[in-house]
Amino acid sequence: MARIKGGMNARKKHNRVLRLAKGYRGARSKQYRIAKQAVMRALASSYVGRKERKRQFRRLWIARINAAARMHGLSYSKFMYGLKLAEVEVNRKMLAEMAVNDAEGFATLAELAKSKIA
Repeated sequence: MARIKGGMNARKKHNRVLRLAKGYRGARSKQYRIAKQAVMRALASSYVGRKERKRQFRRLWIARINAAARMHGLSYSKFMYGLKLAEVEVNRKMLAEMAVNDAEGFATLAELAKSKIA
C-alpha cells in the first residue's frame, strides 16, 4: 500500500494561518512560523480585548454619572445608594445616557435619591 504524504494538509494549514496574518508587516505575513506566532498572539489579545471593552464602558458610565450627580450636590456613591433606597432599578448605561441627553430626568432622579438619603 502506498504511503500518503502530508504535503497537501500541511499546505492547507499554512495557508489558513497566512490568510489570518494578511496585512501584518514583514515576515509576520509571509513566513509560516512567524505568522503563526503573530496570529496566536493576536487572537489571544482580541479575546482579552473583548473582556476589557466591557470594563472600559462601565468606567465611562460611572464617570459620567458621577459628574452629573456632583452637579446636583451628590457623590456617585451617595446617588447610587439613594436610588437603591428609592427602589429605582436603572442600569448604569441608561443613567449615563440620561446624564448626557436628558438633564431634567436625571435631575428628578437626583432629587429622589437626595430625599431618600436625608
